[in-house]
Amino acid sequence: MNDEPFFPGFTTHRIETSGSEIRCVVGGDGPPVLLLHGYPQTHVMWHRVAPALARHYTVVCADLRGYGDSGKPASDDSHAAYSKRAMAADMVELMRDLGYPRFRLAGHDRGGRVAHRLCLDHPDAVSHVAVLDISPTRTMYAATDMAFATAYYHWFFLIQPFDLPERLIGADPAYYLRRKLGGWGTGLDHFDPRALAEYERCYANPETIHATCEDYRAAASIDLEHDRESEAQKVGCPLLVLWGERGVVHRLFKPLEDWAAVATDVRGRALPCGHYLAEEAPEQTLDEFMAFFRQ
Repeated sequence: MNDEPFFPGFTTHRIETSGSEIRCVVGGDGPPVLLLHGYPQTHVMWHRVAPALARHYTVVCADLRGYGDSGKPASDDSHAAYSKRAMAADMVELMRDLGYPRFRLAGHDRGGRVAHRLCLDHPDAVSHVAVLDISPTRTMYAATDMAFATAYYHWFFLIQPFDLPERLIGADPAYYLRRKLGGWGTGLDHFDPRALAEYERCYANPETIHATCEDYRAAASIDLEHDRESEAQKVGCPLLVLWGERGVVHRLFKPLEDWAAVATDVRGRALPCGHYLAEEAPEQTLDEFMAFFRQ
């Protein structure tokens, strides 16, 4: 893809890690910031935030393994290849390769879960972390009831054994992607049509459909094992949690309390939007990042 319309002045990189190949764009000057996307998107979700942030920081926007144009390594019944531990290791190696052993970090949705694990496994690598529109994975699974299962049906659909979700999604990937992106109560109007076309291009790849199912299968299995092993460990760096006041997390969870249970220094608030903060409320998201990252 051509990143120039989304990230003018950024350069594109493909970097081999020990477990995959990660595609990213890099732009700006100043302290490094790594931005991670969620499901079922790519690094393009940051296109309304990253260029402005790059006036003050060196900004890296990466496709998680399995997503976008990054590698899609083979998996097995353990789903370890798509554990948040493996995804976090990719990002630490990526940033070191770029010359940034320590950085600021923000993740939306699945990227926030990768960010959480990265802070636990590599605490010396992160100075500040922001997580967008999530509570911790264990917290959300433990609170499952009919309201949550209905709103987050995809958590339980995507973890079904291969190849049920892959076949059903693969029958019409663009339809599923649009229904998923527009199904959080705020529709599709806030997405740039060019960004939406890019999400569709990447998601149409059967390897992406399978890899993203593996991401969720890992979340319901090996990731929970890793979380239990880390139960006594807390995120030690400052943590900013932002969420949409029209979203499911706002309605069903208490993000500040949920993150305070697993981190030592938590602050944050709801923004006037739904799930996709960086595309629905980019100016407010940018303002929050600027105020937080400069501390």
